[in-house]
Amino acid sequence: MSPKQRHRDVGAYALGVLDPADSFRFEEHLADCATCAVRLSEFAGLESALAAFAHPGGAHGVLLPEPPGPTLLNQLLDAIETGRRRNGRRRLQLIAAAAALIIATPVAVLGLQAQDSGDDAVRTYAATDPATGVSATVALQERGWGSGVGLELARVKGPLTCKLVAVGKDGKEQTVTTWAVPVGGYGFPDAKGHEEPLRTEGGAALHGAEIDRFEVRTLDGHRLVTIEA
Repeated sequence: MSPKQRHRDVGAYALGVLDPADSFRFEEHLADCATCAVRLSEFAGLESALAAFAHPGGAHGVLLPEPPGPTLLNQLLDAIETGRRRNGRRRLQLIAAAAALIIATPVAVLGLQAQDSGDDAVRTYAATDPATGVSATVALQERGWGSGVGLELARVKGPLTCKLVAVGKDGKEQTVTTWAVPVGGYGFPDAKGHEEPLRTEGGAALHGAEIDRFEVRTLDGHRLVTIEA
């Protein structure tokens, strides 16, 4: 199965229509693919909604945007019933895990949401450094005083003391936040106790249009990853 095919299989997996071998390969792919995690979380309510139609009277209160044709609906119902009997519990656990992954983004950590005060929508930027292997996602939202900034950092080993720096287009720098990395590090899925990425937040007295990039550095100046804004 090619990477593109794995991306396309997220809907089939959510509905339980992949065969066991393809399901296993998709689950391996899901562990490292944020795009599919997002898509899978969007299917979280679809299976139960369709399953309701498989039983007399079970669809009461369930609304579809457009009434499907009888052939398509029957095919979907058959697929849902088969999938639920075969591996529904594990599939729903993974859908829930994917939804939790999306909730636990820098956006959620910051609580950055468009507000009535006129603040702009949240923008996110991500990068992985090929030399260090460190991955980072930055969420930025305009505030009256500058920018609210959320950070998610993974695959960073310690012990280290680090900082997130906002670099302006004029070359001036501002430290957004600092933190310590333990020996086991953050964001290593196979390392027990160190699976979760670091999530932290801070702010800069720069507006988004003034920021050229963000850099994660150690306090002694070693750059771990650069995130272009």
